[in-house]
Amino acid sequence: MKAEEFRGMGEPALRTEMETRKKELLEQRCQVALGEEVHPHMIRNLKKDIARMNTVLTEKAVAGKGDK
Repeated sequence: MKAEEFRGMGEPALRTEMETRKKELLEQRCQVALGEEVHPHMIRNLKKDIARMNTVLTEKAVAGKGDK
């Protein structure tokens, strides 16, 4: 997903989605450790999506502080 799609989500939904992606990443890493076949691009995309979500959450936090 792109950052614009994440910006359109509410903060609770964004946090829930981030937890889901973190679980998927953990599963992928476990598959690598067990020697199962994994597509490296999936791991890379999950890591980038998590980073984008963290960025959007930080942006929302900073924007919230500016309103006060």
